[in-house]
Amino acid sequence: MTSSRPPVGDQQNRGREVQAMFASIAPRYDLLNRVLSLGVDRAWRREAAREALAFSPRRLLDVATGTGDFALELKARAPETEIIGSDFVPQMLDIAREKARGRGLEVRWEEGDALSLPYPDGSFDAVTCAFGFRNFSDYGRGLAELWRVLAPGGRLVLLEFPPPRPGLFGALFRFYFRRVLPRIGAVLSGHAGAYTYLPESVLAFPDPERLARLMHATGFRTRYRLLTFGIAAIHVGDKG
Repeated sequence: MTSSRPPVGDQQNRGREVQAMFASIAPRYDLLNRVLSLGVDRAWRREAAREALAFSPRRLLDVATGTGDFALELKARAPETEIIGSDFVPQMLDIAREKARGRGLEVRWEEGDALSLPYPDGSFDAVTCAFGFRNFSDYGRGLAELWRVLAPGGRLVLLEFPPPRPGLFGALFRFYFRRVLPRIGAVLSGHAGAYTYLPESVLAFPDPERLARLMHATGFRTRYRLLTFGIAAIHVGDKG
C-alpha cells in the first residue's frame, strides 16, 4: 500500500500531488464514500441539489465533479438543465462517463483546473462543488474563479466537510476521522496516504463561519447550514 499524501490547507502548492492521489483511488472512490459515510452523503447531495436548482438554472457547472455523483443527481432532478461536470483527474471522469451512460443521463464531462476554468465570464447560472473545494490549493483564488464564471444573479453551492465542532459529538467524530477512517480507507483502497490526507484536509479547512466570510469578501450574498450534527455543511452564495 502506498502512503504518500499531499500537503493540506490553503495556499499550498499541491495540485499535482492531489491529482495523482485521486487518480490512484478512482476505481474504489464510490465504494469508499458509501462505506465511510454510511450512505449519508447521498442525503447531503440531495439537500445541496435543491439549493442549486432552486431558480431553475439553464446552464450549471459542477466543479471538482470527481466520479460525477453530484452532477448526475442534478441532471436526474433537472433534465432540462445543461450540466457540465469538470475535474482535473481524467481517471475520475472516465468513471463518471460510464455511470452517465448506465443511467441514460446526458452530462458533458470536461477536464479542467478549478483555479483556471476554460469558460468565459458569466457562462453559468449555477456553479456547484461537492466535497472538492477543500482540495483547492488557494481558496480565495478558487472563489474568485467561481464568481467569474457565474452570471449575474447566479448561485454557488458548496457542500463540504467542516472541521468537527466542539463538544462530545465533535470529539467522537474527530477520533473516527483521525483513527478509524484512515485504516478502513487504506484497506479498501490500497492507498493509506489518501485516507490520511482526508481527515487532515478537513481539520485544516476553514470553519463554516470563516468560509462564509471568504465567500462574502468575494462578493457573494452568503448563508450556510450544518447537516447531520455538523459533519457536513452547505454554503450558498448568490451573485448580486
